[in-house]
Amino acid sequence: MRNAFLGELFELARADSRIVFITGDLGFSVVEPYMNELPNQFVNAGVAEQNMTGMAAGMALSGKVVFTYSIANFPTLRCLEHIRNDICYHDANVTVVSIGGGFAYGTMGATHHATEDLGVMRMLPGMTVVAPGDPLETRAATRALVEYTGPAYLRLGKAGEPLVHEDVPQFELGRALRVRDGGDMTLISTGGTLKLAVEAAEALAADGVSARILSMHTLKPLDEAAVLEAARETKAVITIEEHSIIGGLGSAVAELLAEANDVRTRFRRIGVPSRFSPRVGTQEYLLAENGIDVANICRTAGELLGAPTRSAARQ
Repeated sequence: MRNAFLGELFELARADSRIVFITGDLGFSVVEPYMNELPNQFVNAGVAEQNMTGMAAGMALSGKVVFTYSIANFPTLRCLEHIRNDICYHDANVTVVSIGGGFAYGTMGATHHATEDLGVMRMLPGMTVVAPGDPLETRAATRALVEYTGPAYLRLGKAGEPLVHEDVPQFELGRALRVRDGGDMTLISTGGTLKLAVEAAEALAADGVSARILSMHTLKPLDEAAVLEAARETKAVITIEEHSIIGGLGSAVAELLAEANDVRTRFRRIGVPSRFSPRVGTQEYLLAENGIDVANICRTAGELLGAPTRSAARQ
């Protein structure tokens, strides 16, 4: 996702001198083409993310289209007051980009586990929150955010994420992508868990369960119509996210379903419990430790549908 974002932004910046990329002293080995060819549109703010955020707000209020960039928690939680007061309060045209969302930097411990960022950013007034599901969604999201005006948050994985889509999808901020049709239940994913949702749907299909998949690449504004349609047309809904079950996709969908007068679907959230991870390890290891895997998705589906699935035992 990181390389897809940087490649797309580089191409767009070549054609639009308003686009400015500010890094918090990282990305070297991948940002050099941008830095060398477009030095007037590139700033290394150093390990000073609050300063980076203030600089971005000032540039945006001067007519620039600004992207800030750092690892996971650092351009978000470390800069929260500056994002709130400098960017959101002034409706500044800044996109805060984090790489390594969730457990992508799992071996570096809780300081680098970004499992609260979506909820925190979602609460900020005026903030659009985007978490694409694969590199092709990332390219489309980058293009959409360049065209968008206002505060935004773009949450990415690290590198090497698999493609889910065969081609760049028809992407629109605030509109979920239906990746797979299904009539028995719905899996709603945000960010890099989209591949898990697809694998779980394929496993469920072997048990005769037809699962719809929605890629909820925009968490705010949420595609309420797509969620409510799924809740009315299928028997159960499961949200899947590499994020705390509090404040993120699961919370957003639960809030919507709780206030809908004509929806009685069964619902579960799959995500990270509200705790710091007591272990370090690879991203895959930490996902499994927190039940964010195909086996638990299939198990949860069986519980909601009232018929345990053989696919859960096979995983």
